Amino acid sequence: MELKTSETCKNLMRAFAGESQARNRYTFAAAAAKKQNLYVVEAVFKFTAEQERMHAQVFFDHLKELNGEELTIDAAYPIETYTDIKEILKNARENELKEYNQVYKTFGETAEKEGFKAVAYSFEEIGKVEKVHSDRFAYFLDLIEKDELFVSKTETGFMCLNCGYIYKGTNAPMICPVCKRDQGYFIRLELVPYGGKF
Repeated sequence: MELKTSETCKNLMRAFAGESQARNRYTFAAAAAKKQNLYVVEAVFKFTAEQERMHAQVFFDHLKELNGEELTIDAAYPIETYTDIKEILKNARENELKEYNQVYKTFGETAEKEGFKAVAYSFEEIGKVEKVHSDRFAYFLDLIEKDELFVSKTETGFMCLNCGYIYKGTNAPMICPVCKRDQGYFIRLELVPYGGKF
């Protein structure tokens, strides 16, 4: 089967469009988090947005042989204009889970049936990443709902994302003693990107 006449071709374009929209939604979500002084949540959304950009690139690269053509697709994408960070995280979690459980599984099965094994692999593996995104959003939503984003029941480490200062205790400082940024910049040490044992 030729890619141009396949359902997989349309699914690749749907996925490209979906990932592109997710990236923009997460950029908007990052701005909303920043307005609420939740800089750590802003960083999570920016981090995830960049991964969505890469997913879009992977799907777009599978379409290279159609360079110069135009594809018409039909698809549905969420419109979410929430400003409350809990609602934003909740919907982001659900959208990512849907991609994992339904969308990319179906797209991968179709690609496999149509003989596009490399495309099927991309859908399968990116679907797994979307599950990680869902879990990440769920984790931060849970911390916020329990009022534990900057509080721990046991002593732990908190790092300032701005300057790297590490505080040990049960509450992140209200103000970083080094760079004077507010509490919104602190993240639990176990969640620090590129971390390890400190």
